[in-house]
Amino acid sequence: MDHFTTRDGTRIAYDDQDPGGRAGPILLLHGLAGHLGEWDDLTPRLLADGHRVIRYDARGHGASTRTPSDMTRAAAVSDAAALLTHLRVPPATLLGQSLGGLTALQLAARHPDLVSHLILIEAGPAGPNPALPTQIATWLDSWPTPFPTLTEATTFLGHEAWSRGLEKRQDGYHPRFTRDTILAAIQELSTNHYWPDWSDITCPTLLLRGEKGTMRPEEAEEMQSRRPDTRVQVITGAGHDVHLDRPEAVYAAIAEFLRKPKP
Repeated sequence: MDHFTTRDGTRIAYDDQDPGGRAGPILLLHGLAGHLGEWDDLTPRLLADGHRVIRYDARGHGASTRTPSDMTRAAAVSDAAALLTHLRVPPATLLGQSLGGLTALQLAARHPDLVSHLILIEAGPAGPNPALPTQIATWLDSWPTPFPTLTEATTFLGHEAWSRGLEKRQDGYHPRFTRDTILAAIQELSTNHYWPDWSDITCPTLLLRGEKGTMRPEEAEEMQSRRPDTRVQVITGAGHDVHLDRPEAVYAAIAEFLRKPKP
């Protein structure tokens, strides 16, 4: 695990693996309350295809600064851009899930020189959602932390990858984030939408939606209507965590999309 420090003093933990292949680089962006380990299944598959794979813990998450002073959308986008610039990465494929997908979407719109392709998983520009902060607060408050064991954490959280994101303390396993920081990360989504960003994107784009996910089909349809070249694929049997529910299907969709020549 490596770190770099942003202009506002936030330390970002990242992992950068380069097999020396000819395939382009890929930046992986996890969702709200997540961590870079969510990509442990997909990373070796992409490396085997010759991609340089970069993944990181978003500010306020995991091994990055736990309570940064700024949790705005602008800060999240700036972090991703700064990491690519810090590592001197050529234009990269951005692959983001949920809130990480929104960061990828905004980065593609605002820093097109850094982006070759955009892949979104259960993420889009729709909004605002005034109920979101209350929904997320209720969800966080339902966590019976500390979890006595990782097995019990996995049972509650639904995926082993989520329980691996916890840290062990003397009294059990705790999240590697604070409630206030997580709520700050989604505050803007309660009042804003990001359709102008979506319309500004010019790179090839793939949207993956879970059959049982939380993304509304109408949002995906509107995204495709505004940018007809967008490819939309529904992954059967998957919920919001498509990359964890159906990793093989996600990899297959990504590989097929990236094999297609850019127009």
